Amino acid sequence: MAKLTSQQKKDLRLKMDYNNMMSEFVGEKEGFTAKDIKDNLPLANSAYKIVQENRGKGMMGWMDLPYNQKEVVEDIIATAKDIRKKCDNFVVFGIGGSALGPTAVFQALCHLRHNELPRKLRKAPKLYVEDNVDPERMASLLGTLDLNKTIFNVVTKSGATSETMSQYLIVMDILKKKFGEKAKDHMIATTSKNRGNLIKIAKEEGLKTFYIPDGVGGRFSELCPVGLLPAAVLGIDIKVMLSGAAYMDKICSDKKITKNPALMSALLEYMSMKRGKNISVMMPYADSLKYVADWYCQLWGESLGKAVNKNGETVYAGQTPVKALGVTDQHSQIQLYREGGFDKVITFIAVEKFRADVTISEGCEQFPDVNFLCNHTLGELINTERKATEYALTTANRLNYTIIMPEVNAFTIGELLYMFEMETAYVGELLNIDTYNQPGVEGGKNATYALFGRRGYENVKEEIDNAPRKKSEYFC
Repeated sequence: MAKLTSQQKKDLRLKMDYNNMMSEFVGEKEGFTAKDIKDNLPLANSAYKIVQENRGKGMMGWMDLPYNQKEVVEDIIATAKDIRKKCDNFVVFGIGGSALGPTAVFQALCHLRHNELPRKLRKAPKLYVEDNVDPERMASLLGTLDLNKTIFNVVTKSGATSETMSQYLIVMDILKKKFGEKAKDHMIATTSKNRGNLIKIAKEEGLKTFYIPDGVGGRFSELCPVGLLPAAVLGIDIKVMLSGAAYMDKICSDKKITKNPALMSALLEYMSMKRGKNISVMMPYADSLKYVADWYCQLWGESLGKAVNKNGETVYAGQTPVKALGVTDQHSQIQLYREGGFDKVITFIAVEKFRADVTISEGCEQFPDVNFLCNHTLGELINTERKATEYALTTANRLNYTIIMPEVNAFTIGELLYMFEMETAYVGELLNIDTYNQPGVEGGKNATYALFGRRGYENVKEEIDNAPRKKSEYFC
């Protein structure tokens, strides 16, 4: 994609349709009124002010990523070009945002059968994102790859992530046995520049290294080298993706809530939570966006699920994020969403123009309830089913709204990811919680360290050893 003109950017602008959150459409009991929005506007304005005033500070360095990476982007592009020439496989070792972001962008912007295509058609290495330590999965990966044509990218900011570093230890040992001193040519590190284990290991081993900015947490890291390197290796135009994020940043910097989709959706989600809507369903109607829902689930759940607020008060905040895929999950989840409890907000993602379409062939003339589909396209069918699902939920008084993407490309994906990050930041301030910490995650990590006998976790090990023993009578 060449550099976009102002008109092209305007044509690719994402829109938010929140009609089905309003009382005129879902009824007075469930829907919101213009007065509800007006009454909560001071809260929204306060959240807006806090987010904008803290741009780039603390763990809000992600807000500046569309603008402050000129040199590293050029380095990434040059490195990616070299990888594409030499390699047939690019393997990412990471977990959480280090895996979910690259996976979401890969699915969104590459051929949906990328890894199955012959090299001359995909024009880039196959991508494998390994985000689990299931031993069968690792064994199957190692049994699949030609190591001579493979580069691994180990991604962890701390260099202490057990899952990622265990993968590193296994593979680096194999690489050293096979390649000796040239093992370093098959491994790239993405980590903190200033602290942690991996930066020390990378220097010791002589690894090519990219840095995760200090103010960027894992779930906000897709637009830094964590996500940009895998994307560039795949041939995705990362400059255009960052341009899309910058464009959305400008939109989401508008003080007027009716012009700011992230602030409006944040306020509507916040008001919904206050009414007991404790489940947020993300439902894209495009296979290309399937893993955007997975990425969103971490962003939303880990950022907003907090036991205490900034004042130290116990609040148990947050919504449970649920991923769904249209039309697939119309046949597995919509029954619950339309007739179950009134505890959900459904966010649809619509794509106006697909990159390819298929016409439904003529046939089955003797069966009118099949033949009516003929000569329409699958693009028509999927969007018609989305509209029908919106209608079915709305007439059942279920809150829903739609993010409309003109098409899926590097620019609009940059817009979409950045908009969800901004929405999350605004909701965090509305809830008065720390959006960027994750104490709930640390509990499980610390228990794992203790059970493996890691030094410094002796007290945790003692707590675990003294915990109540499981009773045999409760097994069946």
